[in-house]
Amino acid sequence: MDEEPVQTRREVQVSACASMQLGNGTSVSQFLLEGLTDTEELKPLLFIVFLLIYLVAVVGNVGMASLIVIDSRLHTPMYFLLGNLSLLDTAYISNTVPQVLVHLLVPVRTMSHHACLTQIFFLHFLAPWECFLLTAMAYDRYAAICQPLHYLVLMGQHTQATLASISCLLALANALTHTILAAQLKFCGPRIITHFFCDLPPLLRLASTSTQANELALFFFSFLVALIPCALVMLSYIHVVAAVLRIRSSEGRRKVFSTCAAHLTMVCIFYLTSVLCYILPSSAYSGLRDRLFSVLYTVLTPMLNPVIYSMRNSEVKRALLKVFGKERAC
Repeated sequence: MDEEPVQTRREVQVSACASMQLGNGTSVSQFLLEGLTDTEELKPLLFIVFLLIYLVAVVGNVGMASLIVIDSRLHTPMYFLLGNLSLLDTAYISNTVPQVLVHLLVPVRTMSHHACLTQIFFLHFLAPWECFLLTAMAYDRYAAICQPLHYLVLMGQHTQATLASISCLLALANALTHTILAAQLKFCGPRIITHFFCDLPPLLRLASTSTQANELALFFFSFLVALIPCALVMLSYIHVVAAVLRIRSSEGRRKVFSTCAAHLTMVCIFYLTSVLCYILPSSAYSGLRDRLFSVLYTVLTPMLNPVIYSMRNSEVKRALLKVFGKERAC
């Protein structure tokens, strides 16, 4: 069934708002989340799956960050960034999955207007921060492989602090912009958010006032926090690949290429799915597509990051053996 045009629907909602105001009515203060599914038979299975994913993600990321702090051999620029990424992923997945688990158990999935704005703030703060950290990690690999003699200078403590600070400030600017603009919107019509958490694209479809400023901000920041960092990641790896091809040892080339392929896979999943969710206008919003992409970049990526970036790393394995008192020569 075709949906009515967004502009027509919004004009109807504006009229409803005006009528409510004349009649001393109140605007929407609570939203209903559509959730992952309405099929009761699937809810227990989805609860178990998401609970396991959440536990694996939290244990893996917190464990990785703790390991980096404990083992002095991991006090290097690469693991400094990885530790930040691990803590960030823990907060990122905790912003959505606990709520999903609760909503799989209760019959009515409600969310207040203030809680919705809070979730939007953390979503648009943590996700861009992760984008910038992934870009910094790509630069670290470029410096280590292409400029090995200057690596400690290029990735010194000052550089690490600068990269982390700039990433945080840019992400904060993104989150504040979207949250402040969303707080100006009025909601007087439908209140069902076609998603399993409160996000901007489905929220904009419910607004009774103009969302042009919100959509322009989404489009602009999608380039700033996703497309530009993604381009920088690709540029870094072009130089990395060129340098690796000059390595005479086939084993050395294979090892570096394996690491690069894993990193690039996760970067592509995170960047492409998040950009497709936010760069398209609200009129092109698709609930099913957006929920699928959201599961990829808000749930699966934080769970897989510890495996992709560390568990296949011999230095991390040695650190684990040391913690458990089973270290031996490799």
